[in-house]
Amino acid sequence: MTTPTQNKELALNAFDTLFGKRDYTAAEGFWSEKYIQHSKHIPPGREGLFGLVRALPDTLRYENQFVFAEGDYVMLYGRYAGSGAPAASVVADVV
Repeated sequence: MTTPTQNKELALNAFDTLFGKRDYTAAEGFWSEKYIQHSKHIPPGREGLFGLVRALPDTLRYENQFVFAEGDYVMLYGRYAGSGAPAASVVADVV
């Protein structure tokens, strides 16, 4: 069993590994092969998510503003900036 604090740290490390460092090999340790993607604009599974990140500019960065954990659920609220869009996207991700 993990604590909500440990779950927060795990989620923040996972997002930094994928969106910040773009270390896909290390990110596989955070996202299961059975990962289910619930966003309709992102292709299914871990490879869909990784493919999306690979297709975005190297300037993309995730800026976390708030993290909340309850049991095994973690909500990350933050901005995805540097994607080439005219403005940053503000998103709540639940993992």
